[in-house]
Amino acid sequence: MARLNCVIIQGIRPVDAILGTVPPTVTTNRIHSKDEHMLADDVKSSIQLAYRQLLDSRELTPRYGQRLMIAEIAKCLSVLATDGDCDLPPVCVVEAGTGTGKTLAYLLAVLPLAKALDYKVVIATATIALQEQVIQKDIPEVLAGSDLSFSIALAKGRGRYLCLSKLDVLLRGNDSMQAIMGLYGEDPAEVDSGGDPALYEHMLDALGAGKWQGDRDEWKQPISDADWKPLTVDNGQCMGPKCSNFRNCCFYQARDSMDKADCIVSNHDLVLSDLALGGGVILPDPAKCIYIFDEAHHLPFKSNNHFSSFTRIKSTEIWLQRCESMLPRLHKDKFIQTRQKARLQKLIGATREELDNSWVALEQILASEDNIDRYENRAQYAFTLGVVPEEIQSLASNLAKHFVSIAKGFQHINDDLKQQMEPGNDTATRQMAEQWFPLIGSHANRAESNQELWSSFAATDPQGRAPCARWLSFDERDNFREISLSSSPVLAAENLQQRLWLRCAGAVLTSATLSSLGNFDMLKMRAGLPEHTHYLSIPSPFDFATAARLVVPRLNCDPSDAQQHTEIIIKAIPQILSNKPAALMLFSSRRQMLDVMQGLPREWLDLVLCQDDYQKSQLLKYHRQRIDKGEGSLIFGLSSFAEGVDLPGKYCTHVLIAKIPFAVPNDPIEMTLSEWIEQQGMNAFMTLAVPDAAFRLVQASGRLLRSEEDTGQITLFDERIVKRRYGKTILESMPPYRREIFQLDFASGPVD
Repeated sequence: MARLNCVIIQGIRPVDAILGTVPPTVTTNRIHSKDEHMLADDVKSSIQLAYRQLLDSRELTPRYGQRLMIAEIAKCLSVLATDGDCDLPPVCVVEAGTGTGKTLAYLLAVLPLAKALDYKVVIATATIALQEQVIQKDIPEVLAGSDLSFSIALAKGRGRYLCLSKLDVLLRGNDSMQAIMGLYGEDPAEVDSGGDPALYEHMLDALGAGKWQGDRDEWKQPISDADWKPLTVDNGQCMGPKCSNFRNCCFYQARDSMDKADCIVSNHDLVLSDLALGGGVILPDPAKCIYIFDEAHHLPFKSNNHFSSFTRIKSTEIWLQRCESMLPRLHKDKFIQTRQKARLQKLIGATREELDNSWVALEQILASEDNIDRYENRAQYAFTLGVVPEEIQSLASNLAKHFVSIAKGFQHINDDLKQQMEPGNDTATRQMAEQWFPLIGSHANRAESNQELWSSFAATDPQGRAPCARWLSFDERDNFREISLSSSPVLAAENLQQRLWLRCAGAVLTSATLSSLGNFDMLKMRAGLPEHTHYLSIPSPFDFATAARLVVPRLNCDPSDAQQHTEIIIKAIPQILSNKPAALMLFSSRRQMLDVMQGLPREWLDLVLCQDDYQKSQLLKYHRQRIDKGEGSLIFGLSSFAEGVDLPGKYCTHVLIAKIPFAVPNDPIEMTLSEWIEQQGMNAFMTLAVPDAAFRLVQASGRLLRSEEDTGQITLFDERIVKRRYGKTILESMPPYRREIFQLDFASGPVD
């Protein structure tokens, strides 16, 4: 792996002509291409003019970091404007500290070039909040404040749109439909609820009047999952052009608007779903898209989730029983031949027998292994380096073959159903085929999902490449026992390389935190970024030393002593905080968070808003209301509150962090990756755990300063950051807060 060149920008580079000179103190880490490509004059002029217009319209002064970010992205993507000279899609990574204005920067840098070259721009965010901000605030500001002209569309998955055929089936209410609906889904409890007929009538009226487009998020009131799920289909259940409602389909109408849009605002999950389907299925063809991944540090982990597989033994057996009970009805309706029915019944029976055998073998593993992680009624076992015993591999191989055949059997039925939906057939046959199609598609999808899991358990990972993590989970409660199997890549590198970095027109990755310990090695490894990637780190404009202090109390206690550490935090909170705090306390462990709550004095417990008690948005709303009323408020949260929480000014003047946020030690994916790193002759703790913890700590501390006017304190209850060698390495990678260490005196309060 090549080391990145560290370049200090001095003087004026060719790209500086876009926006003028840049400060000579900013550091950029990037690999230089052989040629420095220049943007076309009209594109440069368009970017320059739009930036000046936006600054003037909002009465803002230019930001050095923002100008640099625009210039670097534009320069990196400029290779697309050279005929035949762009062998590899350009990839640009920009870490832009809070206050840089990165959304405006990437919009201005990418959109003019993309439009000139007839490329689509796909902006993918990790959270709904940022997605809404981009499409409701940032893009309208660019359009209103400049001469730039481009069309936009909001991209969502099928699950956010109502299926007209499903609505029709639910409202028709005939006995035949009810019989088939009893087989919909995989959980009878979900199916039997049937949704809310009155709500569905209102939806039909709104659709007919043109007052609603079938988008769940645009309905006038929140819709419960129980009411919404019966109305949706996934990719395998959708009939596409064969559907009698295709011309008015809510999803495909939204899809058509994407085809016409210059800029599509999406999310990481939808982009990855599209890539998993081969690309160009939900979103436009990757080869014609420039992707912008905001909050890009989430991308490798979300990619692993998308290319993972999972199954439950007993639940799968129950599902197969439901499939068997369905076949006679399918045969009665003349949508399956006698020989097909007999073949599928025999195949399902053999599969259930193999599942019983696998249960016995897996149960023996869970009963015999010593290194099993147990918690309450659950047990978990991760196979070392993802290597599955030969006996399990053999069973898995047989099951994978069975599920391939089952999936093909259901797919053949669906192919026949499509024929029955042709215009030449009678109306009753077509309607019945449309009712069966989503159910059979659902079963085909589940069979394919099982096939993927068992194929992974049957496989042997190639030498020299990171393995897949494979693990078992055992759950026993309410007289029900279940064994789950899971498989996941430990690195997203291979999937992202094959499906994204080598196929897209270009890509930009940005976030406030992308590097760790002063380099991008962790991101490069996890995301598999190509060698020609450009890297740029732009520091935040905040004056950290003046605005905030980082305090490390002398506790004389290692966080590994959970009980003593918790007791100290309980005693410390009333000393460190005022009686009307505006604070956020972050924990690495739910158990410790709950133990601290239970140990607090009543008057302090009344100030706590715990993430387990409210939805995130509601909790933040309550917190702001308390502060506005002059009351105190202390938020208790886990890792999800260490990012994406924006409490500027008076709403957060103190961030407390229980300990250095090392990853959960029993996570099967990280365990397997660590084992593989050790096998390569490296130290997993220093290679993975320390950089990851440093990254998380920077994110957590970043909740304090959200604007240049903010001030406050960060308190870390973990002396390892100043006592351990690795801790000092982490400390040096943090922003240059003013640092203080003091001894806690539980009798009289803190003293320096």
